[in-house]
Amino acid sequence: MSQKNIKNALTELFSLIIDIGIWIFLIGFAIFVLVPVVFMFTASLMPARDIMSIPYPWIPRTLHLQNFWQAIRGNDGRFLFSRSIINSLIVASLTTVGTVFLSALTGFGLAKYKFKGRNFVFLTILSTMMIPFEAIMIPLYLLVINIGWQDTYTGLIVPLIASAFGIFVMRQFFITFPDEFIDHARIDGANEFMIFWKIALPNSKPAVAALSVLTFRAQWDNLIWPLLIIQSPEKKTIPLYISQFASEKYTNEGALMAAAVIASIPMIVIFLSFTKYFITGAELFTGRK
Repeated sequence: MSQKNIKNALTELFSLIIDIGIWIFLIGFAIFVLVPVVFMFTASLMPARDIMSIPYPWIPRTLHLQNFWQAIRGNDGRFLFSRSIINSLIVASLTTVGTVFLSALTGFGLAKYKFKGRNFVFLTILSTMMIPFEAIMIPLYLLVINIGWQDTYTGLIVPLIASAFGIFVMRQFFITFPDEFIDHARIDGANEFMIFWKIALPNSKPAVAALSVLTFRAQWDNLIWPLLIIQSPEKKTIPLYISQFASEKYTNEGALMAAAVIASIPMIVIFLSFTKYFITGAELFTGRK
């Protein structure tokens, strides 16, 4: 065998080893991610004694469907589960609409209009992503209290619709948007807002869809902010509702897991329906196409 053939064989072998290593890593990581999900679904069908047993029985011995009844009924027996779902849908949907609109409008301005200090403004907005929400949570809470928005949908939605991450995503997309479309619209007499509303925004569906899904998921799972703002049981979102099953003295593990399973269904449906937009979003964030 010639030296060239040996070199090619070693290269192919090295490439094969790398591919196998990558697949092993990805499979292991997928298992690591899926184990808590499998635990949630299986635990929702078990009595508490099985959930807390060691080793954990991954296959339920019997279907303990009472967990789902307790999850819907609630600890207080007021049947507010459906109301909590509706509250979360209202808050997550309106927050998503507001975030996408403001992010698209700001991102379009930063991408397509040249003005003094544009890069400074963008970097300032971007730098706010480095500030954890816990650092501004108390000042924001005090502001909401002074305005009189406590225990209201407005207090849940308005403080969270400004998103530096959303502005970054939409700016990255609009940078690639052809300037010729904008110039032609101006020649036809369209004003600047109409150019954004009628031309730029409808042609940014991949970015809008990706940002919408990510924003909706974040608000659907949000626990800290509603925990501060909401006191009325009728206005609690689904994370707050689920948290009632866990307390310092007693935790109803079965009902908690059953409620989490039901609450996960909308997000699973959304994820499966918009998987391609997650891929598009990843391409936008990394700059790849």
